[in-house]
Amino acid sequence: MHALDAWFGAFAYSFQIYFDFSGYSDMAIGLGLMLGFVFAKNFDSPYRSDSITMFWQRWHISLSTWLREYLYIPLGGNRKGNLLTYRNLILTMLLGGLWHGASWNFVIWGGLHGGMLAFERRFFRQPDNTIHYPGAVRREVWGAMIFGVVMLGWVLFRAPDLPHAGRYLANMFGAGSVQPGAALVGGVIYRPYYLGSVAIAAVIVWFARQTWEWTQNLTLPKAAVCLALGWLALVVLATQEYNPFIYFIF
Repeated sequence: MHALDAWFGAFAYSFQIYFDFSGYSDMAIGLGLMLGFVFAKNFDSPYRSDSITMFWQRWHISLSTWLREYLYIPLGGNRKGNLLTYRNLILTMLLGGLWHGASWNFVIWGGLHGGMLAFERRFFRQPDNTIHYPGAVRREVWGAMIFGVVMLGWVLFRAPDLPHAGRYLANMFGAGSVQPGAALVGGVIYRPYYLGSVAIAAVIVWFARQTWEWTQNLTLPKAAVCLALGWLALVVLATQEYNPFIYFIF
């Protein structure tokens, strides 16, 4: 696999897991409303974050809240000095990684995020306890860098084991061996359907209005759009094999 192919795959999976779980959450919230239950927002445009701290305030909010309330705070939170705070952040995310599976992939994934949380708190914490990177660099640049870190973490999350993750990451940075037939990969993935799907996903993730906000005032035209998109989704599903939600395995 060539480096560009590996980056495209990681980029696409970052969108897949986001829309998989964000859409799953939206469906649960919508079905709950139909039955009279009001559930809280579970995603808040996490890929628009300009820090890992903000990412975890916006990604899978129910899980991050649970980790904070039942792991981070019982461990001592930020009440016992900076060093123990950094330890608590890292331990919380390590345990959060293990919650997803008993694998070194998830341990390292949790350690990556925990280490970044501790790093940000050590060097970029403001007097009001928020995290802000230096203003000399545009916020969009920091956001792109944070997305890159998250995307590298998703490689660990997706790979079946640590050796596979290591080889994939090596390919991303041009250090892996290119196998015979690797050129055929480009002919499979760089087709208009896949390129267009990734482009649309990128526009929705970074520029579109959140579905949570967009549906707060559901007018007849909006309802028609939702109905049309629902039917389109059913048509696409009918042409594919069984493809369960990613988070069903956790």
